Amino acid sequence: MFSGRSGAARLSLIVVVSLIVLKVVVGIITGSLSVLAQAVDSFLDLFAVAITFIALTIAARPADAEHPFGHGKAENMAAIVQAVLIFVAGGSIIYSAVRRVQTRAGLELTEAGMAVMAVSILASIFLARHLLRVARQEDSLALEANAHNIAADVYSAAAVFAGLLVVRFTRFTFIDPILAVIVALFILKVSFDVLRHSLGGLVDVKLPEAEEGDIKAAITEHFGGEVVDFHKLRTRKAGSQRYIDVHLVMPKHVSIEEAHRMCDHLERDIKGRLVRTDVTIHVEPCDGSCVECKITCEERKD
Repeated sequence: MFSGRSGAARLSLIVVVSLIVLKVVVGIITGSLSVLAQAVDSFLDLFAVAITFIALTIAARPADAEHPFGHGKAENMAAIVQAVLIFVAGGSIIYSAVRRVQTRAGLELTEAGMAVMAVSILASIFLARHLLRVARQEDSLALEANAHNIAADVYSAAAVFAGLLVVRFTRFTFIDPILAVIVALFILKVSFDVLRHSLGGLVDVKLPEAEEGDIKAAITEHFGGEVVDFHKLRTRKAGSQRYIDVHLVMPKHVSIEEAHRMCDHLERDIKGRLVRTDVTIHVEPCDGSCVECKITCEERKD
């Protein structure tokens, strides 16, 4: 029911809405700014879930005449919007904390606040792990950003829980706005990390070294047999879709059919190593530099 991209998004919606209701009610009852800060964070999570769901729907559309490379970058854009929303939430929490210090308002019913924070921690742990697992299975940047966003709630909720515990037994109410600021700073860091990661796809940053290593390994294993060399390897990623193009150097005597067969083989091999991959191969004849070549052809016979 909650497997796959759309299922994970639906589960996020249910959990986040439930936490928002709990945190708002308890925050108003207790007067705890740190609990209300958590409610604001969860409310931003709701926007993030909605944006993620829309982005996943758009990204799943196949390539068309106006978008020949597909719609994968919708996930990158969704992650950037999430980062902006998280940043706004962090800034508003810091502002509210400063106002709380100025007014010196007290707290009531801290036990209720601790209870809702405990529920929030458990729910966020479960949801973050599920989202991250689905994100890795589906290679979804938007779901991964959402998972990290929810995971941040675990640490911030734990800090709020600890602060309310201190207030309950010491009555040091100044702890509440201090913890709210700490939560806000953590939220701002999450915003920066999500933004940095998602911008890479929009400016066509190359694939990770490990993935490019898989591509090179698929090609070099044919050195000395049917492939002379390769160059101009270019890689990028849009959402969960990878795009690879490379120039493949083959012996001059190879026929068009043989070259085509080798390209098909390499495409299948690379796609087997890296899911959701589009491969473009440009074939070039060797330049006659036989010194380093290990292939036996009509121009170079042992």
